[in-house]
Amino acid sequence: MKRAVYPGSFDPVTYGHLDIIERAASMAGHLIIGVLNNYSKTPLFSVEERVNMIKSLTKDMPNVEVKAFGGLLVDFVRANQADAVIRGLRAVTDFEYELQIAQTNRVIAPEVDTVFLATNLKYSYLSSSIVKEIAAYGGEISAFVPPEIREHVNRKMEDRTKIERNKGEECS
Repeated sequence: MKRAVYPGSFDPVTYGHLDIIERAASMAGHLIIGVLNNYSKTPLFSVEERVNMIKSLTKDMPNVEVKAFGGLLVDFVRANQADAVIRGLRAVTDFEYELQIAQTNRVIAPEVDTVFLATNLKYSYLSSSIVKEIAAYGGEISAFVPPEIREHVNRKMEDRTKIERNKGEECS
């Protein structure tokens, strides 16, 4: 692979994501991490915050670039002249969904291949949603995300708690 795109929402980026990033970067001449700006979801972090967090974590990887995108993945892949999409798989359920997306992308952009990387077993259960849920209840997330990401998540959760408290006081 000359140029590959690893897309995702990365809200927040986890050790599982970093595992895929490191492995994909060793396989591709140039890896573009595409941070999805999905308008149908309400993420914990803005797309700019997610891009900056990933840039910080990958700053020592010379062949890795981080960019935000919206719209169709194949359009982003083509605009960046990539020849492959990297997707991480945790379980069979991921495979079924990802295969359907890969086949659809192949119809739209026959020149773009999808490469599936099985997630390291120690991260096979891990998702950004799980991290956010644990953090929302004040749980410890250091086993799931790098220290600087943990700080960002905890700060964001504290801000949300303050906002919720203020809303409750306003309604009283």
